[in-house]
Amino acid sequence: MTVLLLSFTSLVLIRIFGSVTPQVVWAAVCGLLVGVAVSIWLFYYRHDKGTALWIPKAFANYLNNRTKSTKLSSEAFGLGLSSVVGELLFIIAPILISALVLIQLPQAWQLPGIAIYTVISMFSLLIVWVLVGSGHSLGKIQKWRESNKYFLQFVSGAGLIVLVLFVYATEILGSAVGFN
Repeated sequence: MTVLLLSFTSLVLIRIFGSVTPQVVWAAVCGLLVGVAVSIWLFYYRHDKGTALWIPKAFANYLNNRTKSTKLSSEAFGLGLSSVVGELLFIIAPILISALVLIQLPQAWQLPGIAIYTVISMFSLLIVWVLVGSGHSLGKIQKWRESNKYFLQFVSGAGLIVLVLFVYATEILGSAVGFN
């Protein structure tokens, strides 16, 4: 789903802007990214016990019930794809920034760029996979995640703020002083 979202967004943006994106678009996406960062700080986890996300309870219950009754790997794959829809509000700004960067790259680097973004976005899943493979129980990992959810929430939002500062400095301020 990450590859599909990033590829589709890149295609739409390159059709609209070509390989040169206006600065007002960069500024708007930076503003959107700040809004997402603040939203993550405020809303990402519910204040209940556990690590329930902000997604509507009906959708979360549907995913939970379907996950428990899923027997086929293709159905589990489809549920994974549909769960991305629930997270779309939190990932659309980083997807837009990445797509804007990708369309500026030479064509030979655009597909590797999509692959690199996808691997980076899956890094947390890879870490869990390595931990489980090395003998850590999923229960211990979940307990750690639950006890550190506010730290993870803060770091996620702060990471987006750092990304905003970098993008703003390079794309908007950099071109204003002639570095682009």
